[in-house]
Amino acid sequence: MSPQRVARLQRETSESSIDLSLDLDGTGASDIQTSVPFFDHLLTAFSKHSLIDLTVRASGDTEIDVHHTVEDIGIVLGKAIREALGDKAGIARFGDALVPLDEALVQAVVDVSGRPYLVHSGEPAGFEFHLIGGHFTGSMVRHVFEAITFNAGLTVHVTVLGGRDPHHIAEAEFKAFARALRQAVEPDARVTGIPSTKGAL
Repeated sequence: MSPQRVARLQRETSESSIDLSLDLDGTGASDIQTSVPFFDHLLTAFSKHSLIDLTVRASGDTEIDVHHTVEDIGIVLGKAIREALGDKAGIARFGDALVPLDEALVQAVVDVSGRPYLVHSGEPAGFEFHLIGGHFTGSMVRHVFEAITFNAGLTVHVTVLGGRDPHHIAEAEFKAFARALRQAVEPDARVTGIPSTKGAL
């Protein structure tokens, strides 16, 4: 395993501008400025609970909608995770977490499989239409997980087991994903080489 599992990526489109860096072996330090306040909150929680150091500078056409900026950050974050993982030698590969936030309860399971797949379920009816903080549509939570999953090459299951408050549900989803990812990318001293019978992930 590479002694430094870091990545820095930039993405420029007509819809957004993103500069993102991360360290998988960090302490959960973050410096997040996405121009979307609630997404700053979610990414800060993700960094804190995954122990991934994360810096994000982003701007975009948020006067139209936050959709482009948020989704593009998810794409870049996924690509950065994939790059920082390298050949994935010596990692635990699998991680799971069950995280409460007051009345909300979310389970996340992660496999650093190299095969992008997302199963996302359990958000209450109407969640996708709710404006959290007045600007962040609930539907964006799934969009972010799709972007991260497909660009990082992860298999991810996120299941909302309970919850009423949209803020709590979204935050619990990100915290559960963070904790599961933390386990999955953690070096395991007992693992020799690539943790797969195929010899590659």
